[in-house]
Amino acid sequence: MHLSLGTAFWQNFLGPSALWYKKTIIAFLLLNPIVILIDPFLAGWLLICEFIFTLAMALKCYPLQPGGLLALEAVAFGLTSTDSVYHEVANNFSVILLLMFMVAGIYFMKDLLLWSFSKLMLRVRSKILLSLLFSLVAALLSAFLDALTVTAVLISVAVGFYAVYHKVATGGDNYAGNDDLVQELHRGDLDQFRAFLRSLVMHGAVGTALGGVCTMVGEPQNLLIAEKAGWDFAEFFIRVAPVSIPCLFAGLLTCALVEHFRVLGYGAKLPEKVRVILLDYDREVTSKRTNTDNAVLIVQAIAAVILVVGLALHLAEVGLIGLMIIVLLTAFNGVTDEHRIGKAFEESLPFTALLVVFFAVVAVIHDQHLFTPVTQWVLAQEAHNSRLCCSPRMGCCQRSVTMCLWRRFISMR
Repeated sequence: MHLSLGTAFWQNFLGPSALWYKKTIIAFLLLNPIVILIDPFLAGWLLICEFIFTLAMALKCYPLQPGGLLALEAVAFGLTSTDSVYHEVANNFSVILLLMFMVAGIYFMKDLLLWSFSKLMLRVRSKILLSLLFSLVAALLSAFLDALTVTAVLISVAVGFYAVYHKVATGGDNYAGNDDLVQELHRGDLDQFRAFLRSLVMHGAVGTALGGVCTMVGEPQNLLIAEKAGWDFAEFFIRVAPVSIPCLFAGLLTCALVEHFRVLGYGAKLPEKVRVILLDYDREVTSKRTNTDNAVLIVQAIAAVILVVGLALHLAEVGLIGLMIIVLLTAFNGVTDEHRIGKAFEESLPFTALLVVFFAVVAVIHDQHLFTPVTQWVLAQEAHNSRLCCSPRMGCCQRSVTMCLWRRFISMR
């Protein structure tokens, strides 16, 4: 069917995104200049809400494009300037390095992560213990590695094992997403196996969130906080521990409870027939493993130790440590082809670009002083609460005992 030029432009705009989403973004772009003429301060807050909307609708369209259009419009209509945007990016260059090199460095550790989670899933028979270990190991890994990469590895393990059993259940080669050829004998086990894998992946994903908040490299925003506060790796961990560690234990407790009481579909166990098939498959894969494959795993394990030590002792900026890991893993594992190395950066660079767009929004916040009223209100409340506290010699008054205890804890630190 022949399309007019106008229709072609409209279809190309944000690609296959939903029609209502395209119209919403167009409405934002048309509304913003009008609000800017009325009140730039209000327009700045409107821009923040619109940008949050693009992040919330990330499954409809990657936020880089609509968020980038909003940021370009903010610069074009004077809510901020290109100098301010560059200043924000330069001030947070350590975060850019983190995303560029650390995420790419972890890409070359995937073999070790896949091997670890695979062995863990097949060796532990208790579902509650396995769920706790998945969540705890994911938390530990995401405290030092990129949480998205750890989650991707978990999904890869689940999909790989599912494909193995699905092939058996269908009696031969078959697309793992098609159940038409599943034999009736295996259908019940297949459904239970799906529930088992879903729960494990979810426990692991929650674990990455629990571990990611504990360290300055667990999440990009943590590095921003550490940079501005002047905290190194160890100090960041200690400072946030009063909140992050209780949250970690609460998350692990929740993991055990939902498995024990089989809440919301959790609690499914690995069927014994499936376990036998997966163990046979694992033995077959292990028997085919060569010394070259073993050498790769050993190098990755050594690099992981170097990574942890480098981060814990803050031997260099986080991004530079990530670059060191890339050099070590590629050099000693024989990855010298430019295209193979480039694959590692495919996951990190889109998010890096999105982060730069976010810094453009931060520049708007700074130039329009959007948070000044909020800051003044908080400081006013701070002064009011301080007056409510009695002197240390007299103790704390009943209304503000929690605030006083917290202040004294911070002062002692």
